[in-house]
Amino acid sequence: MKIEMYQVDAFTTRVFSGNPAAVCPLDKWLPDDTLQKIAAENNLSETAFFVGTIGNYELRWFTPKTEVDLCGHATLAAAFVILTFLTPSRKDLVTFDTKSGKLEVNRQNNGLLFMNFPSRGGTPCEIPSKLTEGLGKKPTEVYLSRDYMAVFETEEEVESIKPNMELLTTLDSLGVIVTAPSKHYDFVSRFFAPKVGVPEDPVTGSAHCTLIPYWSRRLGKKTLTAYQLSARGGEVYCEDLEDRVKIGGYAVLYLRGTINI
Repeated sequence: MKIEMYQVDAFTTRVFSGNPAAVCPLDKWLPDDTLQKIAAENNLSETAFFVGTIGNYELRWFTPKTEVDLCGHATLAAAFVILTFLTPSRKDLVTFDTKSGKLEVNRQNNGLLFMNFPSRGGTPCEIPSKLTEGLGKKPTEVYLSRDYMAVFETEEEVESIKPNMELLTTLDSLGVIVTAPSKHYDFVSRFFAPKVGVPEDPVTGSAHCTLIPYWSRRLGKKTLTAYQLSARGGEVYCEDLEDRVKIGGYAVLYLRGTINI
């Protein structure tokens, strides 16, 4: 069996930056075990698989270890592949059916892709001792949604964190977001998810479902710009829509090839 695969760098305009995702269009769903093995073989933070025809796609996301319920950069990458290579003549809108409901991605004239995702505002909580120990620093605030979100006072604090990944895997969350106000953007962040095989994710769209409502409320702004402070780095364009959020970024193709299984 041959499966076409694209590797796309998301949330960037140049290769070797942003967050790489594999994208595999399928004629029909393969067994979950096969999908998981492909994702493990790719060894990227996410591999996106989709099935469907024009205007109606089912989309799923796999880390090297497990399937997840929501992924931003691989959704951005999948929409980029569909609009650029599979249906280049269609209107600039893609709709996906996913484990997190219906997700839309709209491409603007300048190539910027905006995803419409559910908002996941965090609930304030006590600061877990394992979180402080795992990050090596005590945050000023902590919120919990799918992930823990630890808020720090400065961009430098976020940048200098050297997490203990083993400790972070013991927390009762999928991952850990760390964030702070920024000098050049509205806010910065990093994201750690060793529990699902992603020690540090380069640019995490789904984390912004929690980041956007927090920073929108704190800064009194509906439209924000953000930067993820990973080694690869990436810019994220954000808008708070109350129960939804818009998460925007660019994407660029790194490779196109064929999987043989």
